[in-house]
Amino acid sequence: MARYLFEVSYSVDGMRGVMKEGAENRETFISKMAADLGASVESFDFAFGATDVYVICEIPDDETAAAIAMAVGSSGAGSCRTVKLLSPSQIDKARGITTGYRAPGA
Repeated sequence: MARYLFEVSYSVDGMRGVMKEGAENRETFISKMAADLGASVESFDFAFGATDVYVICEIPDDETAAAIAMAVGSSGAGSCRTVKLLSPSQIDKARGITTGYRAPGA
């Protein structure tokens, strides 16, 4: 399974929901939602700054990751930035792929 980082920034209404329901309840809900989709939550952390929550999940495919991001974004409770994470071994494999790329003017 691939790993994804979700960076969530809550809207005012989204943060009101966290204040009402509690942060641990939110983590429990997200973990159950992920499990129902065949995914798992590796970490769920609140943070200071522009991003309110960082969630790392193992998800079966890009389509499921996109569905999660779209559900969060369309809820109006916040915005979601999704990053597909790569392991060191995936990067090492990529190092061995010759692309034929040339920098402009080189």
